[in-house]
This record gives sequence, C-alpha cells and structure tokens, in this order.
Amino acid sequence: MNILLSRMIEKADPSQVAGLARFFKTGPGQYGEGDKFLGIKVPVTRAVVRECWRQVSFDNLDECIVSEYHEVRLAALLTLAEIFRHAGKKSPSKPGMPDRRACVDFYLAHTDRINNWDLVDLSCYPILGEWLLDKDRSILYDMALGQRAGAPGGNSLLWEQRIAIVSTMTFIRHGELDDTFAISDLLLNHPHDLIHKAVGWLLREAGKKDMAALEAFLLPRYLNMPRTMLRYAIEKFPEARRQEYLKGNVH
Repeated sequence: MNILLSRMIEKADPSQVAGLARFFKTGPGQYGEGDKFLGIKVPVTRAVVRECWRQVSFDNLDECIVSEYHEVRLAALLTLAEIFRHAGKKSPSKPGMPDRRACVDFYLAHTDRINNWDLVDLSCYPILGEWLLDKDRSILYDMALGQRAGAPGGNSLLWEQRIAIVSTMTFIRHGELDDTFAISDLLLNHPHDLIHKAVGWLLREAGKKDMAALEAFLLPRYLNMPRTMLRYAIEKFPEARRQEYLKGNVH
C-alpha cells in the first residue's frame, strides 16, 4: 500500500481545482499545460507528509513522482526532502533508511516530473543545494547550460535551469554568493519569464547578505537585463536608488 498516495487522494477538494489550474498556468501553450490537480493546498500536503514520510519507500515515491496530479508530485518531493534531512550525510541514520546520495540520485533522475515552479522551489535547495554545500558544484552550471549528462530530457530543460539557480539559496544562507552570481550571469539572457523571476529573486537574496556585491554584479549588466529580473533584484534597495536603476541612471 502506498500510504502517501492514499492520504493525498483522501484530501482531494474538487472546489479548489479550477483555481489551482489557473494559478499554475495549465492552459494551452502555458508552462503548466495539461497538468491536473486534486485541489489540495500546500499546508495540507505538508501535513500529510509529516504524518507518513517514515512509512514511504522509494518505490512509493516513484509511483507518486510520476503522478498526473501536481499535488501528488509535490508530496513526493516534500517526502524526499524529509527523508534527506533525516538521513546521515555519509550513511543511513537508521537501518533501512536511504542515504543522502540515494535521495539526490532519485531527485536528478526525475527532473522531468519536477515540472512547475513550486515543485522546483520547495524541493531543490533543501535537497540538491544542501547536498552540494561541501562538494563540487559544476552540476548546477551544467544544468543552467542544458548540458547535464543523464538529464531525463523531455520538458526538463526549463525546470533544470530553474533548479540550477534556486539551489544556490542554500549557499546564500551560508554566506556563499559566488555561485548565485555566476549562474545568474549564465541565465541573464534566458527567454522565459520563470527564469527571469528566479534569477531576480536569488540576486535579491544575495543582496541581503552583501549589497555591494550585488551592485557590483548589476552595474555592468542592468541596462540589458530583462526588466522583471531587474525589478526582483533591486526590490529591497532604497527607493531613490531603485528608481535610478529603473531609469537607467546608474553608472
């Protein structure tokens, strides 16, 4: 029995489905085209995960991550993050518990199913970002460039690129900003609004740690940045300085 899947099906709320489908852009030609919903809000999904993550196997996760339902995929990712968090860094902390390497391998094998911005943002830095804190981070650069060996293909490129930048949130929280700036530079001319927002968001977070470093990044680039990216990046600037950037008056 897959307790995670069963509990999620029990929480379905058809009255919420239409609103969630609109919010996550599931119409023809939109980034979430064709996605289906059970009508479960995130706090409810988190509660289900807290209740049953200890009873969920990787086979159960595999069944959930390929689900047609958005919330079931989210539940799988939040459960994976919980397993990762409780696992020892080098070996399982309890008999039968997967180690962190197994969690990361599972995550990377299913990036084609981590296929909306919330699925990325709620899972990548607690798993992949945390894993890479003390390791080589070149995989994030490969993901940003669409060059990761073993990537599942299909619709994974956009989402891997978002994973690449959002995973650096963990590094920022540890005061390490270089990867955020470097990956932002790689994605600076990306055509998709979802990447503009993600890059701007992470630049803003980096600026909270070191405003001078953010300005040093922005000054040679801001005139050519997508407007949405710039607005997100400078959101916390003093208003007068923010207006200088928006009017192109910073030199």
